[in-house]
Amino acid sequence: MAKAKKEKESGKKIFVLDTSVILFDHNAVKSFQDNDVLIPITVLEELDNFKKGNDIKNFEAREFIRFLDELAADYSSMQDWMTLKNYAEGRLKVYMKTSGANNVDAEKVFDDRKNDHKILNAAISIQAEHPESKVVLVSKDINLRLKAKSLNIPAEDFTTGKVKDIDRLYSGKTIIDNIDPAVINELYEKGYCSSEHIPKEQLINNHYYILKSVKSSALAFYNPVEQQIVHVEKRSVYGIKPRNAEQAFAIDAILNPNIKLVSLQGVAGTGKTLIALAATLEQRKNVKQIFLARPIVPLSNKDIGYLPGDIKSKLNPYMEPLFDNLKFIQNQFSETDQDYQRITDMVNKEKLVITPLAYIRGRSLSNIVFIVDEAQNLTPHEVKTIISRAGENCKIIFTGDIFQIDTPYLDSESNGLSYLIDRLKHNHLYAHVTLEKGERSELANLANELL
Repeated sequence: MAKAKKEKESGKKIFVLDTSVILFDHNAVKSFQDNDVLIPITVLEELDNFKKGNDIKNFEAREFIRFLDELAADYSSMQDWMTLKNYAEGRLKVYMKTSGANNVDAEKVFDDRKNDHKILNAAISIQAEHPESKVVLVSKDINLRLKAKSLNIPAEDFTTGKVKDIDRLYSGKTIIDNIDPAVINELYEKGYCSSEHIPKEQLINNHYYILKSVKSSALAFYNPVEQQIVHVEKRSVYGIKPRNAEQAFAIDAILNPNIKLVSLQGVAGTGKTLIALAATLEQRKNVKQIFLARPIVPLSNKDIGYLPGDIKSKLNPYMEPLFDNLKFIQNQFSETDQDYQRITDMVNKEKLVITPLAYIRGRSLSNIVFIVDEAQNLTPHEVKTIISRAGENCKIIFTGDIFQIDTPYLDSESNGLSYLIDRLKHNHLYAHVTLEKGERSELANLANELL
């Protein structure tokens, strides 16, 4: 018995995967090194229900099913351990038992015959069969992990891609005090100055600065191409004036042709989507199309099929915030103004397209600006999938609030926007700005600060 305990403490683990992990990332099974991975048969049944559709979770389900089919080609049964070949050193198999063990049955404990409890029973059964190994349930579902632990089953979140120390996430901006006034004057007069005036450890590609001397200050940007500190002006874009330094930085990043990927993060009311849209409209002549997209996160976790009407009617409630921002920009001009009419014409001629993110799959992303709103509701793999479709002369802008997650299996550390900011910071093709000051209204600011 002591020997079995020692093997359990030092030996390989068996990870039991919940459906939520596979829908989060179909490559998840490749992340467990030399440990074994077990897929309960109930998970396959749930994946079968997810395989149809245009959403990215449907794509994840299909991709995992294809992977499993290829893996099983060399085996007569998936109930036997299959090596993960070139993907990982461990093994994988599909597990059939869903009735629990040792007089513990999750369906009876929780008095409900649901799939989650069948997955718990699979973990209980494999635990009884392999007392020498540590069995761990891996799930993105917090409540399922709590249920597992209540039944003495170790449970973990799938942490691959999670951002550590989220409170210190890259902000894209640095405030530097005690700058020589002559440097500030040079920035205003020449539009740039030598990078020697910034401490070397603070020189970051496409990074923004608020430089302060005793009597004056300036907004600046480090240009990695010219290796200079460049003055950033507070310029208006399509009738929208920046109200703070961060908004000016965001506009500068979007208008910079050398920056191909931009992310804007901030709480509600900081102007993320409005600034992204206005700055994109300002450079409309340089692109063939402008796409505005957002992930569909159904209310009460119900699919859009529950809503009445045709597909356009079903989608309108989700796209309404984008229309609101577009209308706000349009209303900066009179109805007879050319700039007012131009937006209407762009929508009618489909040069400006507002669409659900799921409908972008398969589209060519060349010669366009692609704005992805509410990006905090995407998984890291979804963000990667979007960026990997970028073609020539394509610019992608992600906006969102990492602390306002609307999907049940993501949080501030595991969502795609946080992952993007953390992984791509300092890259010469990428710029990020965290918008901090609410500009929607005093009432909105009150809600963000006190509620």
